[in-house]
Amino acid sequence: MASRQPKPRPSFYYQLRVSLRYLKPEIWRRLLVPDVATLAQLHRMLQIVMGWTDSHMHQFRVGKTSYGTPEPEWSDMNPTLNEKRYTLAAVAGNRLKKFDYLYDFGDGWEHEVRIEKRLVGAEMPSHLQCIAGANACPPDDVGGVPGYCDFVAAVLDPKHPEHRELLQWYGAPFDPHHFDIDAVNAQLKRIRI
Repeated sequence: MASRQPKPRPSFYYQLRVSLRYLKPEIWRRLLVPDVATLAQLHRMLQIVMGWTDSHMHQFRVGKTSYGTPEPEWSDMNPTLNEKRYTLAAVAGNRLKKFDYLYDFGDGWEHEVRIEKRLVGAEMPSHLQCIAGANACPPDDVGGVPGYCDFVAAVLDPKHPEHRELLQWYGAPFDPHHFDIDAVNAQLKRIRI
């Protein structure tokens, strides 16, 4: 019987600031992530903290290198390294300041992931967590930045001709300024690193 390898213990935590590009007011989150987290685990975290449904393709871009779920039929055109095989520390090292996270290639959501600092020793938290953020994430399949702007204009204006239709499509009232950090952290607790 093969013995299981013990899980690596974090040496430090990254404080990351994630923001959606091209939207005002800015939609952003700040989270603490252990250095031993794989990029696949970071993808799950970003889906939770941003509020996405993980129903579309995604990719990390660090310089000219792409990480994600490799697609064998496209490997010659766009080589993608397997995100399950790379930790955040292996990719970010000590010098990287920012990288990109792309979600839903059709809608084209671009996130800037900025490494604000590295927490060591007594500064390190006991678990991954979101510590700040602002504004609601756009709904999946809303049509990218222009579609989201149109969506917000319609759902906030009861006289807009598409008001009722878009609220029905969304399935609930929508507050573009709402961000529930406690709900996000409750979901993050389910991720095991």
